[in-house]
Amino acid sequence: MIRFAPRLATAVLGSAALAAALALPASATGHHTPGKHHSPIVLGAVQADSPGHDDHSNRSLNAEWVTVKNTGNRPVDLKGWTLTSDCTHKVYHFRHLNLGGHKSVRVHTGRGHDTARDVFQNSREYAWDDHRDTATLRNAHHHTVDTKHWGHPHHNHHSHR
Repeated sequence: MIRFAPRLATAVLGSAALAAALALPASATGHHTPGKHHSPIVLGAVQADSPGHDDHSNRSLNAEWVTVKNTGNRPVDLKGWTLTSDCTHKVYHFRHLNLGGHKSVRVHTGRGHDTARDVFQNSREYAWDDHRDTATLRNAHHHTVDTKHWGHPHHNHHSHR
């Protein structure tokens, strides 16, 4: 029996190494993109072009929004996080927002009172280019967590509202 022990140990260790190698690709897949900080917080739906006439009213400004979603089970404190437009260079700074597990919040452009489901940039100008833009979400350590692109490259980079 003792002479089989080295073979048995080799077989067990080999099986463990194979199982670990097979498990690695499964855990490495998902929303993680090279160059981005892995997080359960992601950008969701975007309404970059408010419906109707762009008249700069607060109603029109608030019809422009970006959704930030927590895909994880645990709440995440977004204090110090930022949401930035590449085209307009507008930056929204999150304050005291604890985003619960599997919850989302809409970041509206106009003025309003922040709640758990809606926060407001308090801007009097549109934050997003409705033809082509990129929203960039960064954590409190300034690491890029997620980006969302929209539009077509043949459009002018800056819209004239």
